[in-house]
Parts: sequence; C-alpha cells; structure tokens
Amino acid sequence: MTDTSQTDLAAMMCSRLCHDLLSPVGAFANGLELLATESDPAMRQNCVDLLEQSAGIATNKLKFFRLAFGAAGGFGDRVPAAEARELIAALAADKGRIEMEWALADANLAKPAVKVMLNFAQIAVDSLVRGGTLMVGAERRADGAGYTCEIVVRASGPKVAFDQTLGHALEGTLAARELSSRTAAAHMIHLLARECGGTLQYRLDDGALMLGAILPEGEGLIG
Repeated sequence: MTDTSQTDLAAMMCSRLCHDLLSPVGAFANGLELLATESDPAMRQNCVDLLEQSAGIATNKLKFFRLAFGAAGGFGDRVPAAEARELIAALAADKGRIEMEWALADANLAKPAVKVMLNFAQIAVDSLVRGGTLMVGAERRADGAGYTCEIVVRASGPKVAFDQTLGHALEGTLAARELSSRTAAAHMIHLLARECGGTLQYRLDDGALMLGAILPEGEGLIG
C-alpha cells in the first residue's frame, strides 16, 4: 500500500487513544456526579471505589499509550524490561481472566522493541475475548552487525478472535482505504520495524495467535 501521511496516521492514533480512554474517563465522571448527590455512607463508599477503579484504569492506559505510541521522553534509547512487563500486566488485568507467562531474557530493551512488544500485547489481549493465557518473550542475540532482538507474543484461550486486516497491517499489505483507528497501531509498528530493517510476522492456528518480530539493533544500540 502507499504509505499514509504522517498527519493521517497521527489522527488515527489519536482516535484510538480517545476511544480507549472514553470508558474509564466517562465512568470517573459518572462517579463524581453520583458522589455529589449521594448521602448514604455505603453508597458514597461505592462511588469512591468506582472513582479509584476508573482513575487506575485511565492512568494505566495513559502510561501504556505513552510508551506504545508516543516518544516516551522519560526514557533513553533503552527501556527497562520491568517497565514493559508492568504495563502489559496492567493491560491484561484490566481485561480480566488472562493469565500471564513471561520469558524476558534481558534487563532492558531498545525503545523500538518495546513499542513493538506493547502493541503486540494489546492485539493479543484484545483477541482473548473469553480470557486465556498471554505469553510474552523477548531476547537479544548477538550477530555480525551488533544485536538483534527477537520478540514473541502468544495468545491462547477458548476463543481467540483476530481480524485478518490487523495481520495485513502488520505485514504492510493493508489497502490504504482499510487503514483506520483500529489498524493504525499495527501499521505504525510495521513502519517502525521496516525502519529498523526488521520484520513482523503473525500466525493464527490451533486456537492460538502468534505474533513475532525480528528487529536488528545495530552497533549503535549494543550498550
């Protein structure tokens, strides 16, 4: 497909962010409205609990999007793997009924690798419509030009729902007319992988979704 303009892609990413934040922010507003009119102590406590839950979900999503979509200015070229793990765990917890498995071999990862991992995790979490298991793995391997980061995210469960248009976006074969706020993040990490000289892959079979990436880091990112 012809590359979408940066302006169009940014607009679609903003639409996705607003869509995902609308529910917890709306629940927060409803909680405040109820709290202002409720006098029963038990009901007021329920309102406070709702506010705390909604604020926590919104905060987790903002932290996730900051690193998955944005520049994440609080980090350098490398990001602690524990930070990515915490964000993915919170994403899965918000969804509910998802068990986590981890295989993170390194203490820190290049920022492009973390962006790909987080976006893979979001696709995988969204696919587990009835819960299941999410496995996230990443490992850096030495090669002649420096290091290559290999990322694998696997989602398995009683029902795994995956729209093939997301797969086409990951591969860079999605028709321009099909690019939307729903597929923009997948297209973004396709462009990111291409800039790094890497590749993205996906496979859906036997009740499991596999997402994989190979991202060369180069000599300048070995540290």
